[in-house]
Amino acid sequence: MKIIIGCDHTGYNLKTEIIGYLRSLELEVTDIGTFDEERVDYPVYAKAAAHKIVSGEGDKAILICGTGCGISIAANKIPGIRCVNCSEPYTALLSRRHNDANALALGARVVGFELAKMIVKTWLEGEFEGGRYAERLKMIE
Repeated sequence: MKIIIGCDHTGYNLKTEIIGYLRSLELEVTDIGTFDEERVDYPVYAKAAAHKIVSGEGDKAILICGTGCGISIAANKIPGIRCVNCSEPYTALLSRRHNDANALALGARVVGFELAKMIVKTWLEGEFEGGRYAERLKMIE
C-alpha cells in the first residue's frame, strides 16, 4: 500500500511521527510536505495529495493541519476524494467500512502522537463493506 502524506506547518511534527510509524509497518510513504514549521497554506497540500490519489499514484492519503477540518474540506473539493477528519479510532474504522474513505485528516492540535497512531492503524485496517454502502457512495457521486 502506498500512502501519500501531507500537512501544513501546524501538522509538521505529527506528520514526522506518523511517517515513522507507517514505515515501521513497512508501508510505502510519499511525503509531499511541508518540510518544516514555517507557515504555509494547507489547501496546497490537500490538493496535491488528493490529485495523487485520484491519479492512482497512491492508494490512500493522510493529511494533517491544526484541527484536521480545513485540510479535509480542501481535499474533499477534489472529485473522487472521500476525506474524513477523525479524532478517535471508531469513526476512522466506520469511515472505511461504510464510506470507503480514501483520505484521513488528523488535527495536530487535537490528537497526540499515540492516539494518532491508533487512529491511523484502525483506519488502514478497515475494509469497505460494499453492499448498501456502495449504493450510498453512488448517490454521493
